Amino acid sequence: MAEQPRVVVGITGASGAQYGVRLLERLRELQVHTHLVVTSAGVLNAHHELGLDRQGLEALADETHPLADVGACIASGSHPVDAMVIAPCSMKTLASVAHGFGDNLLTRAADVTLKERRRLILMVRETPFNLAHLRNMTAVTEMGGIIFPPLPAFYHRPQTIAELINDTVERVIDLMQVGRAAPKRWTGL
Repeated sequence: MAEQPRVVVGITGASGAQYGVRLLERLRELQVHTHLVVTSAGVLNAHHELGLDRQGLEALADETHPLADVGACIASGSHPVDAMVIAPCSMKTLASVAHGFGDNLLTRAADVTLKERRRLILMVRETPFNLAHLRNMTAVTEMGGIIFPPLPAFYHRPQTIAELINDTVERVIDLMQVGRAAPKRWTGL
């Protein structure tokens, strides 16, 4: 029997907490083991956008780790993890990952993901981008990370915001290759 897939999920203070929450819900449905790291701004934003507190966020994950715990298992490449997603990813976190700061558990885990050549997906949330944002996205891409702004697809004619969020999350899971994702696929006209 294959070992259960493992994914690190980070939630930062950028708008779009629903992406991280739905990702955690879906990974649980797919029986993917999740490690969660949430920044203090991520907690504030989840509360503002969704009415969730830290305890509510943490209940969605299999394991949670404090941001300051740079000694956590996910801070080491020897710990088996298949992929990492930061959803949403603030420009501050993007910059930290792009420049290898690793000054907290979230950015250290991202650094470990890159150094171990594992899948790292950053759902960056900002608009418009300035040149620093673009250069940081280029740097992460050059290191093997995937920049995935949660831009909705409209070819499947979504009727609700939930449909847009679900399809984006399914595309991310598809990219991670850790479960049976069900994104709406373009089949042509």
